[in-house]
Amino acid sequence: MKDCIVVVDDERIILELTSMILTSRGYEVHTAEDGVAGVELVRRHQPSVVLLDYMMPKMDGLTALKLIREEYPSSYVVMFTGKGSEEIAVELMKAGASDYILKPFSNHDLIDRIEQVLRLRRIELNNLELRRERERLLREVEEWNLELEHRVEEKSRELERAHAEILQAEKLAALGHVSAGMAHEIRNPLNSISLFAQVLRGAVQNDSELVTYADKIINEVDRIDELLVKLLATSNQPLGPRSEVNLPDLIRSVLESFSDQLRAQKIELDVALVPAEPFMADPEEVKQIFSNLIANALHEMPDGGRLKIHLGRADQVLQIEVSDTGAGIPEEHLSQIFDPFFTTKSKGTGFGLSVVLRIVKTLGGRIRVENAVDAGARFLIELPVA
Repeated sequence: MKDCIVVVDDERIILELTSMILTSRGYEVHTAEDGVAGVELVRRHQPSVVLLDYMMPKMDGLTALKLIREEYPSSYVVMFTGKGSEEIAVELMKAGASDYILKPFSNHDLIDRIEQVLRLRRIELNNLELRRERERLLREVEEWNLELEHRVEEKSRELERAHAEILQAEKLAALGHVSAGMAHEIRNPLNSISLFAQVLRGAVQNDSELVTYADKIINEVDRIDELLVKLLATSNQPLGPRSEVNLPDLIRSVLESFSDQLRAQKIELDVALVPAEPFMADPEEVKQIFSNLIANALHEMPDGGRLKIHLGRADQVLQIEVSDTGAGIPEEHLSQIFDPFFTTKSKGTGFGLSVVLRIVKTLGGRIRVENAVDAGARFLIELPVA
């Protein structure tokens, strides 16, 4: 069956004639005697072509034409008009008609006009489909470009993080060499200073002021020695005794050690710890990770806030988030936060996060820090467990 054609005319002889001619050519034909019935047929059959008389009862041809072209744009309309109605035909063409046929018409003229309109329709519908396909492809290209930009940005961030991790590792390695030598070279004279200060203190024990001076020397020596111990803790060290570590239990025990401070500062806890298989590590070193991070978080929330510790797992990696609702970290300090000696605290040596970084690296993991969207800082740690 060829295309569907709807014929609308109030003259029955026209309907019978056109129906007979078009049916003999293989077209599917439906007829109506007024504009209202004709529009209903168009709605029901969505024909390729509508043959529409200009003068009809109930709804004139111009009104029906505008309605069909607006609501059923894929149905093309050919108007029937009488001789001497060329001006009306021009008006109909402007209103959306594809062609017009003057009555009376010949069979050959009718078929030629319809086939010409059908060819035009196929071309225009094909062009419309091509335009839609072009628009779809352009949207896809735009989406691909956006996805590509997103991937490039993500890869760039990953490269920046990897570069930062390499720099941090190089700093720690360099610090390890320096600190080991410094500890040996400084501790020898420190021991001598401490020894002589103790001798001096015994010699002047009857003079309280001189005893005070000697005590100050001894205290300062002890403080320098403590700094050396912390400095050594930030560098690569031999692993301590390894045993099975149950991370959820370890985190709970560290939180328990801060319980008094948490209550005193009115800290709200948001703790979610998935069960995790034990892994081999030095428990005391793993505790240092959370002790340092929790201590830093509490320092940023002296008047209350929320401490979040979440532990999850993806494949063979433990994913840990430790965040607070403090003031966050200035953007210019984010790249320095793990550097030894770097601190924004009025009292502090800047070793805590360096120790955390060293331990995480020793465990084969990764750590990064970012400012949370709402407030505070987020430390994100990944530890392999296999």
